[in-house]
Amino acid sequence: MPSSFSWRRPLTALLPGLGLCGAAWAQTPGTVTLLDPLVVTGSYAPSASFALSFSVDTVEREQFADGQLGVNLSEALNRVPGVVVQNRQNYAQDLQISSRGYGARSAFGIRGLKLISDGIPASTPDGQGQAASLNLDVAERIEVLRGPASAIYGSNAGGVIQMFSRDGSGAPKVGAATTVGSDGFVKNRLYGEGGNDQAGFLLDASRMDTDGYRDHSAARRDQTFAKVHVRPDEDSRLALIASTLEQNGTQDPLGQSWDAYRHDPRSVAAVAEQYDTRKSIHHQQLGMNYERAFGDATLQFNLYGGQRSVIQYLSIPRSTPGNERGGGVVDFDRAFHGGTLRWIQPIASASGELSLTTGLDYDQSRDERRGFQNFSGDTLGVKGELRRKETDTATSLDPYLQAHWQLDRWTFDAGLRHSSMRMEVDDRFLGDGDSSGSKTYQNTLPSLSAMYAFTPALQGYVSLGKAVETPTQAEMAYAPGAAGAFNFGLQPATSTQYELGLKARPDAQTRVNLAVFEIRTRDEIVVAAASNGRTSYRNAGKTLRRGLELSVQRELDEHWQTNLAYTLLDATYEQAFEQSGAIVDKGNRLPGVPRSNLFAELLWKPRAGISMGLEGQLRSKVQVEDSNQSRAAPGYAVFNWRTRFEQHLGPWTFDQMVRLDNLLDRQYVGSVIVGDRNGRFYEAAPGRSWYAGAGLEYQF
Repeated sequence: MPSSFSWRRPLTALLPGLGLCGAAWAQTPGTVTLLDPLVVTGSYAPSASFALSFSVDTVEREQFADGQLGVNLSEALNRVPGVVVQNRQNYAQDLQISSRGYGARSAFGIRGLKLISDGIPASTPDGQGQAASLNLDVAERIEVLRGPASAIYGSNAGGVIQMFSRDGSGAPKVGAATTVGSDGFVKNRLYGEGGNDQAGFLLDASRMDTDGYRDHSAARRDQTFAKVHVRPDEDSRLALIASTLEQNGTQDPLGQSWDAYRHDPRSVAAVAEQYDTRKSIHHQQLGMNYERAFGDATLQFNLYGGQRSVIQYLSIPRSTPGNERGGGVVDFDRAFHGGTLRWIQPIASASGELSLTTGLDYDQSRDERRGFQNFSGDTLGVKGELRRKETDTATSLDPYLQAHWQLDRWTFDAGLRHSSMRMEVDDRFLGDGDSSGSKTYQNTLPSLSAMYAFTPALQGYVSLGKAVETPTQAEMAYAPGAAGAFNFGLQPATSTQYELGLKARPDAQTRVNLAVFEIRTRDEIVVAAASNGRTSYRNAGKTLRRGLELSVQRELDEHWQTNLAYTLLDATYEQAFEQSGAIVDKGNRLPGVPRSNLFAELLWKPRAGISMGLEGQLRSKVQVEDSNQSRAAPGYAVFNWRTRFEQHLGPWTFDQMVRLDNLLDRQYVGSVIVGDRNGRFYEAAPGRSWYAGAGLEYQF
């Protein structure tokens, strides 16, 4: 590690959590056992996470459903080291999620990470995804893969976040729940489920309303989910899944300048209200998963399709030159579909346990994009003159091969994927087709891991691989210095990743994972210029990420449990580059990436039906743009408390929850908008907030 990579401050912050875990080790083990979860992300076949030679974590339903709101992925992912979730408090732009620094630059939605739900991509082939499409109310578990092994999932795979919905089980039951809270928060939910070994169903519908912490940030989100699974015979399983997401007129408060944030954390920029910045989303999706055993081998097959319509009103000033391509209203209709065919074959003739996996992934999204001026005459915030009309099609077709081999004390994992993404643009604005064209990105991505079992309770591994991030449609939309051109010259960012790790189970009540890593990236995609309401991107030489991840889970006894997740990450530019006429120096920190991030949790379950948890989040300062000259978002420490009660009376089950966030009422910046062209980098987090809910369930 370079000398600038100081461990003193983050380790000092870590000591209280380690002290808690150390005290736990000194206690006499109780009667509980901390089970090793089974995961499929990274291995495709169910495997114990302790037996895999790479970084993969599981967050179980109890962890994100017990005393939580079931609204944002941040409720689950804060427990995963290496992952940083910044809640924008802005449902028009969704969460910002990064993994080992990948995805931190995204101004909206998720990029650089692969989102998957029940084996079906929730990211488009160009790498843009929306966290809101993953429904926490129906999730059974969430798996998070990081590091070199992510390459097996193709381009834009700085990491993989995969959600699995639960199967309907048990006697049929129906239920309802209501949660209310600060800033006009109300969530109502209805559900039903049931099933046995042969078939089951799960139905869920919810509506969330909020006035928002900041002015002009009200939102309504409607979600529905339906799943039916059947076992046609003892060797096969079929699941049919349908889901929808509706957000109408979600207000966008935009970012805040530093002075505005300090003066009034609830404030919004005047242009947000002048242009009534807002966004509407209509998303529908159908999917099918089929799995069949052929002797020891397994066939996995899925198909999916859907559509997504978005209309977004931006605050681009009316004075922007009229011949600029795009306009201040984004309007598109997307049709998407795809599928996966995979074969998992054990090799009985090999020494030890060897299995080979081969597969083919196909994905396509087609956007009918239109752009309009965001004014008509003197009226602002309405759909005006047409300024853009085109069809953007992103297609990927990726074959891959993976091997998993356990030989005595050794475990080897190897993967090879040929990633291909083609972006086609058919420009029909003005009839001249001046932005039409296409570009194909192709990369072969290898990964290799080896793990050695020093003892049955201690394993060490080394992993390396190559990764690629292709540009997204939004990043290619405008070429630097050419207002009417699509940026087909933008190249993918390519990375070489290295990882060393230890996995330990000191006793039946404790699990520890430790990983150190290095990522060297060429052609990092950064902002080239921002003017006249348009942001263009370019490739910017080399970056270096070095870091450490630590997670500790400990069952203190049958009533107490503690969890800790810590990340130390030094992410810098290794080569100077020019940006908007200025030089970004070598050694500058990557914006949006905190150097240190700690989550700690203490849980208490005094008896059946009662649980209580105390959460702590410590995060260091975050740079907001590449030059590192603007005011960094300060670091912060916040604490949350939650409790849940449950009672049973015959066929009825009742539950209640109370939650208090930001117990000490700290004022802090919860997220940043990297490189905002107006200097509005900051998004204030709420002060002390309260939530209370109750639910009932009837089992037939």
